[in-house]
Amino acid sequence: MTRKSTNTVWHHATVTRKDREILHQHKSAVLWFTGLSGSGKSTLAHAVEDRLHKMGVSTFVLDGDNVRHGLCSDLGFSDEDRVENIRRIGELAKLLSEAGVITLTAFISPFKEDRNGARKLMPHGDFLEIYCDCPLEICEQRDVKGLYKKARAGEIPSFTGIDSPYEAPERPELVVKTGEKSLDQCVDEVVQLMVSRGIVNKVCVNPGT
Repeated sequence: MTRKSTNTVWHHATVTRKDREILHQHKSAVLWFTGLSGSGKSTLAHAVEDRLHKMGVSTFVLDGDNVRHGLCSDLGFSDEDRVENIRRIGELAKLLSEAGVITLTAFISPFKEDRNGARKLMPHGDFLEIYCDCPLEICEQRDVKGLYKKARAGEIPSFTGIDSPYEAPERPELVVKTGEKSLDQCVDEVVQLMVSRGIVNKVCVNPGT
């Protein structure tokens, strides 16, 4: 195991998070979308980002597949690697939050302990857990990548929802029924949550008006 350096000291920036939030004209936060593969996490996260961008909000989406192409390209899908994957994402989301950006993460993040670990990195109220609640059968019907089919055939071991557990959030900030509602309805619910928390300005909710 690589030993941690003992010669590092946290450097406090001259420009603060509050300064950056004033510049962006909105608060920063982390929207943590979680749910089964095929539950609509990435689709919803990007649709929310599109809505927020049109409102003039500074955002960035951390998508599961994209992150595994770079930051986490050395990780597999064992329980240990999944834990490390989420730990890295949590730390990155924290840095982006300090930059005054609204960060949207779209990861299965199946384990409660790992999601809670990410939450603990953020100041109280900055971490909004959004559970994309979608029945397994609908997720399988949407199986664009063919992952469930491969998992059912035993070609992908330890696949979440098939032979590896998904621990649903107990008290998320928002439950979105992505298997029942339209994408626009789901986006509306997320944006309204942000308005109610004072993260974005209520005036901006309907950018086309």
